[in-house]
Amino acid sequence: MPRLNRTVVLALLIATSSIFLLFQLYYYRQYVSKWADSLQHGPLALSSKGYLAGKEAQWHLVKKFLGLARKFSLPVFLVDTVTLSLLTQEAELLKDSQLKEPHCTFLCTHRHFITFGLLGNVWKYDAALQDAAEERGLELLELRGKDPRLVGMDDLTGSEIPLHLLIRSDGHLLVHVVVLYERSGNYLWHGPLRLTPGIDHNFAPFRKLDFGRYAGAYDRPELILTTLDGLDVRLPKNFSHFLTEHSSSRFLECRYREAAAFYQLYPDDPSPEAMDFRMKAKSLLHLAARVLTELQVPFWLSSGTCLGWFRQCNIIPYSKDVDLGIWIKDYRHDLTQAFQRAGLPLKHKFGKIEDSLELSFQGLDVKLDIFFFYEDGDIVWNGGTQAKSGKKFKYVFPRFSLCWTELVDLRLRVPCETLDYVVANYGPEWNVPVKTWDWKSSPPNVQENGVWPIRERDDVIQVY
Repeated sequence: MPRLNRTVVLALLIATSSIFLLFQLYYYRQYVSKWADSLQHGPLALSSKGYLAGKEAQWHLVKKFLGLARKFSLPVFLVDTVTLSLLTQEAELLKDSQLKEPHCTFLCTHRHFITFGLLGNVWKYDAALQDAAEERGLELLELRGKDPRLVGMDDLTGSEIPLHLLIRSDGHLLVHVVVLYERSGNYLWHGPLRLTPGIDHNFAPFRKLDFGRYAGAYDRPELILTTLDGLDVRLPKNFSHFLTEHSSSRFLECRYREAAAFYQLYPDDPSPEAMDFRMKAKSLLHLAARVLTELQVPFWLSSGTCLGWFRQCNIIPYSKDVDLGIWIKDYRHDLTQAFQRAGLPLKHKFGKIEDSLELSFQGLDVKLDIFFFYEDGDIVWNGGTQAKSGKKFKYVFPRFSLCWTELVDLRLRVPCETLDYVVANYGPEWNVPVKTWDWKSSPPNVQENGVWPIRERDDVIQVY
């Protein structure tokens, strides 16, 4: 009898455990099914504080935003730096995948905001967007600014255009939409994010946003449609390149107001000779930019060409040449051949890679000078050589970083710290035109740097 009792008890325990496990499995499947359905069709469960919980709320906000974008034909694409950093080539294959279980891997990050770009040139603004956002329980803040494409010497006012859209949910989650406009240099530009009086400074974590501290410039990316976390999203096909661009995207607008004041004091030269030189210099600059871009060699406007952009938003008509700077670390041995294939023969080569390298190419009545810059502690410098005597010179600059700008319908780099750069090269009176200039003595930053040994001169002084 005791043995029978033990058997019965054991059987009852097994039966009870099985029923309990089946109940748990049934409950789990029902819970997941309802949760997945809520992601697709309805509101998500609220936390104890009344807010959507964590990643679920982020996913739901992105879903609402993408629905809003489809309704109003907003040409948006993902530019969020954290999300793009998470992606791999395998992630792109999610395009045709059908997610079976709810999760948010890429679009939900540790941050409370996600960033999308919007192609402003193909976006038709609709004031109903604000009301539609509110119907979805979203707050929309639009920040506007001047359109630099319409600003010039003749009109310094410019009309205002949307620059940034901020879409907030539950008072703490945010979609930041950066409006990117195509500029005449065939690139995309976005404006800075500036808070005007009356704007709620607590609307968004403005200081933490990836875009807006400065204006920025980018290549126009090829976009692909993929599926991330169950949502159809467009993103740059080469997102690694986009991330690299983002780290050095800062854009400096030409100082049209200061240039207009300069021309009030020093009227521009309207002569046919001046116009002819500017036209040839523009063509030479476009050709040089194409060659160096194909070689993937970063360069910037230097010397008189940089001064012309900074001071008068134009090429100085009496400068007689085009000046570019390149870091010596970016020098390529096939650079000379590339310019010669483009129809620019080498005019002279001074110095060597280790010291004071300088190249000059002959364009159509306009010379192209390329100065190579060397880093040395707190300063950078480029060299100069006097062909007849073999004397060496050094031009010293404070360290600088590079920014994008636009000149003669071309996107180019300039030193971000342009004023320091120009003052170093031209002194505190840089804003006063000087038509008589001696490259060996006029620059305030020039230093004598010895003499090339006679045995090296055939290699370091080559004039053609």
